[in-house]
Amino acid sequence: MMLRMVGLLCCLAALAVVIALSLGVGAKQISPDIVWQSLWHYNIDFDDHVIIRELRLPRTLLGIVVGIALGVAGALIQALTRNPLADPGILGVNAGAAFVVTVAVAVTGITSIWGYLWFAFAGALLATVAVYAIGMAGRGGATPVRLTLAGVALGAVLGGISQSIALLRPDVFDRMRYWGAGSLAGRPSETTLVVVGFIAVGLIIALIAARGLNAMALGNDLAQSLGTNLLATRIMVIIAVTLLAGAATAAAGPIGFVGLMVPHVVRWMVGPDQRWIIPYTAVASPVLLLTADVIGRVVAPPGELQVSIVTAFVGAPVLIALIRRKKVSGL
Repeated sequence: MMLRMVGLLCCLAALAVVIALSLGVGAKQISPDIVWQSLWHYNIDFDDHVIIRELRLPRTLLGIVVGIALGVAGALIQALTRNPLADPGILGVNAGAAFVVTVAVAVTGITSIWGYLWFAFAGALLATVAVYAIGMAGRGGATPVRLTLAGVALGAVLGGISQSIALLRPDVFDRMRYWGAGSLAGRPSETTLVVVGFIAVGLIIALIAARGLNAMALGNDLAQSLGTNLLATRIMVIIAVTLLAGAATAAAGPIGFVGLMVPHVVRWMVGPDQRWIIPYTAVASPVLLLTADVIGRVVAPPGELQVSIVTAFVGAPVLIALIRRKKVSGL
């Protein structure tokens, strides 16, 4: 218990360091003392203060909430499916949210985060249910391999349709080109305020479902004998994943691999107990996402790489390594 608390405090310290880097590092380097002054003694006539308060601070806050949402959604999906290779991107949840948002933009012309949000929720829910239903079909039930194949196939199909719509409709492409790239930059300043409530509710539901997920890891029969309501646990997880992945995708676009990598690292640190995995993941995931965002700002000056590209560069080798391992971290 004490070691886990110390580890969690170390993760919080790492998050504080990355937040400071996110505020100070970019196309223009800003010293820590000026960053501190901009937060507590804001001067609108000072350009560096305006950069911090109007551009980097909203971007950093968005990275924190999106990182929490993607990481915890990945941990929940891995626990529910008992699939160590699952995350909202690989199982098609992000692709489902992006697909419905793209169709909604093409049909209704929505441009606001509030419009994106509800359609992203619908797409995330439909994709989650569809992948689970496809995986359950046939003999053997929803095995990890079957769920992964179903998610990858569904994500590829929905992603292809989304891109086709955007290419055939220049107006849709113009609206979607920044959002669809998966980035923390260029989002409206109210984006974080719009999604943070939904992400908070999803996180609370995830913490409530943690005990049931621990029991399910022992097997359905044993979990039921211990008094676990399997149906209620599954419903809670699906609702939490819908809120978390849907809100994150609506806010920042489709970003992959965060929900795959971080829960694995966390399980190596704390073991298979979801009551610890979820809090650790909620702290460690923003560390990864903000680090990727900072790297994206400095590797291609004077421009920058979208955070989804940086996480893919890191995540693809990790995914290959996980597949090649004979033993992965326990679920």
